[in-house]
Amino acid sequence: MKVFVMSLSRCLFFIGLTLPLTPAFAHEYWIAPHAYQVAPGAAIQADFRNGQEFEGVSLAYFSNSSARYEAFFDNHVAKITPRLGDSPAFQMNAPDGEGLLSVIYETTASTVTYKEWEKFLAFAKHKDFPQAEQQHIDEGWRQENFKETYTRHTKALIAVGGGKGADAARGMETEFVALTNPYTDDLSSGMKVALSYQNQPRANAQVEVFDRAPDETVSITLHRTDAEGIATIPVTAGHEYLFDGVVLRKAEKDARDPAAPVWETLWAALTFKVPE
Repeated sequence: MKVFVMSLSRCLFFIGLTLPLTPAFAHEYWIAPHAYQVAPGAAIQADFRNGQEFEGVSLAYFSNSSARYEAFFDNHVAKITPRLGDSPAFQMNAPDGEGLLSVIYETTASTVTYKEWEKFLAFAKHKDFPQAEQQHIDEGWRQENFKETYTRHTKALIAVGGGKGADAARGMETEFVALTNPYTDDLSSGMKVALSYQNQPRANAQVEVFDRAPDETVSITLHRTDAEGIATIPVTAGHEYLFDGVVLRKAEKDARDPAAPVWETLWAALTFKVPE
């Protein structure tokens, strides 16, 4: 029997190339800090995670799947120096001062193939796009073995010291902006966030909220933005949160290529943890 040994770096490289192309990975994608509150100057680490119900695999950093990767502190860009294959994917030392660190990561496009029409319909229903079925039919697209392309637009909020400061729009194509600072503000009336698409408010859009309690149980609730694209979500001290918002739109399809993706999804995510 032959035994093949693969180095860790080559194994990670192989995983990084193959996983984003599989249908199982067309689920939530988020930045998962190992600690959401750190001391000034302390090491910060965070995983890029992909999965369902706030549980997923950790992905290493690869430049070929990265479209944008930045951190902001006190409205200034904080230096990140990622290396190919880094795991955890986010590693940096916190700034010396106190404030709110905002980490953003956007991916390049990946593609998923829907072999079954029912799976696409279930996805469209779950993400609140009831018009997708009729639009698909009206376009004359086939109902099996059709493709969707997708990108991720993620943000995590980390408190350095007391964490005083404010989140801001960072120019992602779709994005959550925290209007409440979860580390310093009064959360008795909830966590207020704005959801945008192409720098415009997403009115009456679905926000899926994943709430992880200290005992690791996860609850999932659905909420909606108002006419100004703002949602106010009840939150609990000591709980970790993932907010998820999806845009489903017609892909820019090359009519000469019958195998080109017909749909495109853009996934916005925001993670933070309410102090105990």
